[in-house]
Amino acid sequence: MKILVVEDEEKLRRVIELQLLGEEYEVVPVGSAEEAVRKLEGADLVLTDLKMPGMDGLTLLEKITHESPAIPVIVMTAFGNVETAVEAMKRGAVDFLQKPFSLDHLTTVVAKALEVRRLRTENQRLKEELETRYTFGNLIGRSPGMQEVFRLVEKVAPSRTTVLLCGESGVGKDMVARAIHFHSPRRTQPLVKINCSALPENLMESELFGYEKGAFTGASIAKPGKFEQADQGTVFLDEIGDVPMAVQVKLLRILQEREYERLGSNRTRQIDVRVIAATNVDLRAALEGGRFREDLYYRLNVMPINIPSLRERREDIPALAQHFLGKYGDGSNRLSGGALDKLLGHDWPGNVRELENVIERSLLLAAGEELTADEIRIDMGPRGKQASAEPGFLPTGMTLDDYEKSILKEALKRANGNKSQAARLLGITRNALRYRLGQIGIEDKETD
Repeated sequence: MKILVVEDEEKLRRVIELQLLGEEYEVVPVGSAEEAVRKLEGADLVLTDLKMPGMDGLTLLEKITHESPAIPVIVMTAFGNVETAVEAMKRGAVDFLQKPFSLDHLTTVVAKALEVRRLRTENQRLKEELETRYTFGNLIGRSPGMQEVFRLVEKVAPSRTTVLLCGESGVGKDMVARAIHFHSPRRTQPLVKINCSALPENLMESELFGYEKGAFTGASIAKPGKFEQADQGTVFLDEIGDVPMAVQVKLLRILQEREYERLGSNRTRQIDVRVIAATNVDLRAALEGGRFREDLYYRLNVMPINIPSLRERREDIPALAQHFLGKYGDGSNRLSGGALDKLLGHDWPGNVRELENVIERSLLLAAGEELTADEIRIDMGPRGKQASAEPGFLPTGMTLDDYEKSILKEALKRANGNKSQAARLLGITRNALRYRLGQIGIEDKETD
């Protein structure tokens, strides 16, 4: 690591140089801020005095933070000038040393500042990686499942083809819909989202297709529906499986004929919309059960895109967690190894939405920049108070925790207590196994 030492007092500059050379750093000593500017390229850290002839340390600090913000700066100041040091911290210095200082303290402060440099570099690398290889629009994922989603979105976005997004709640179906819209020729037109499960059945038709004045009690003025608002753009029908049969007929007409009537009107209106639908239920099962029209199903299922659950793409958890750390943190937050293992070991029934909530909540309650395993606040619910399982689903009298505990014990038994081998039997990492053992109260004895 290359450290630029800026100090006009030659003896102190030499002492600092020798101390840092002893710590095996590359040291570039200079006697002025002007010389420091010329030798700044390639520096990993700048250690500068504040009071110097010519350009002072504060001016040098401002120049570095403006032109090379990734390089951390430590300022040195004489006893009694703490106010100046505080001002330097406000302007971007990562730390300060008050003269006279011990060489041990110098070493500690320098090591801490270089760690800040490492974290800034790592965060920038992850950000660039997320913005290139492992992102598509507002989507993140390096797993094969998400790479396939990216490929399909890229293929289908330029067309007007109807898309059906399938996946559990919280996997990011709305994000995929947005990616399709904003990579399509309709990107400058409206994207209107309709949550079908949130609309009462008696209001759904009027909300979707609009109504005329006097169409029903209280309709004092005419009102365009959601489809009309989305003309030339995209309609996103979320939870399409909750649309009642009577409304399904009118949706079918929109898809087939690109026309509709407002409630209370006989006038047929033409419309140009692209439809993206999403469901977290099996529409084929609903079709077979008589709850969904077969003709509508096939109209919607032109281009199905299946979005994998988070537990099916655990390799995406670190990148997603980093993204949410950047979204809700201050740029310096990071996960400890134990915290990451805890995230990897969770089953994520709420998928990406749950992960985002966990990171936001954990940051609010964390004590420092690095989140520890104990600070990762996953809402596991009250243990030991689960409802009884459906008869025949789990062994009689067993809860999910009981069943998981029996499986883990059996894996350890077959592996003769060797955790690495037991983890391989279960298809999980050793750290994930240790976390699960702790969650269900099995003592974690280091045997391998």
